[in-house]
Amino acid sequence: MELWFTEKQTPAFGITAKVTETFVAEKTEFQDLAMLDTEEFGRMLVLDGMVMTTIKDEFVYHEMVAHPALFTHPNPKQVLVVGGGDGGVIREILKHPEVEKAVLVEIDGKVIEYSKKYLPEISGELDNPRVEVLVNDGYMHIIESKNQYDVIMVDSTEPVGPAAPLFERGFYQGIYEALREDGIFVAQTDNPWFKSDLIRKVTKDVKEIFPIVRVYGANIPTYPSGLWTFTMGSKAHDPLQVDISKIPELQTKYYSPRLHQAAFVLPKFVEDLVR
Repeated sequence: MELWFTEKQTPAFGITAKVTETFVAEKTEFQDLAMLDTEEFGRMLVLDGMVMTTIKDEFVYHEMVAHPALFTHPNPKQVLVVGGGDGGVIREILKHPEVEKAVLVEIDGKVIEYSKKYLPEISGELDNPRVEVLVNDGYMHIIESKNQYDVIMVDSTEPVGPAAPLFERGFYQGIYEALREDGIFVAQTDNPWFKSDLIRKVTKDVKEIFPIVRVYGANIPTYPSGLWTFTMGSKAHDPLQVDISKIPELQTKYYSPRLHQAAFVLPKFVEDLVR
């Protein structure tokens, strides 16, 4: 008998993957967590029925959260990741030697525990001496960290359950205050096919707080619709003004110096959403 996992991405649409093994299926203090092995995408982390990451396509999301902001900021020494307990964004941050410390604040310690066990390719840098891992509420950490970080990255689930407050205007205001005078933040902001209202609202909220706001995109096949957006708010530095000839070639699979500016060229219907 074949076993398939289906994520209902809307009440009328979903994606499905053939499961070869179930490693974990439990209800943590915060959410339903599953760690699966799939025939097409390899090992897969699922939270509350939503695909968070897979071995096959994880590099797209993690590279595109980390590198555009880190190459926009001229000297990112202190970096915070809110969420992201799988460790993928941390792995990409550490490819930047100028980063002295990367702090990960993940509310659900089980995500970290199972990622270390079943996703070592993604979580392998969580024990790096440049990394501090805190099992805590990212919202509260932001509120308590004034003028502390050069770059803040919000690697959250979709705006349900424990991640819901991470899409509110007050959270973005807290991020502004937690950043230093030329700080930058970036957040994943879902997809324009099914969550256009969310993207419109987030863009409006961030524009009321940050002087420079840019939305960019990437293709992530296991995320709803495949077209994913990220929103960057900056106090001083514009990602479109970066001299891409000075961006070094990193060991990446998706991000590149040529892609840095190209990612900010949006399909017109997405442009219209964020205008």
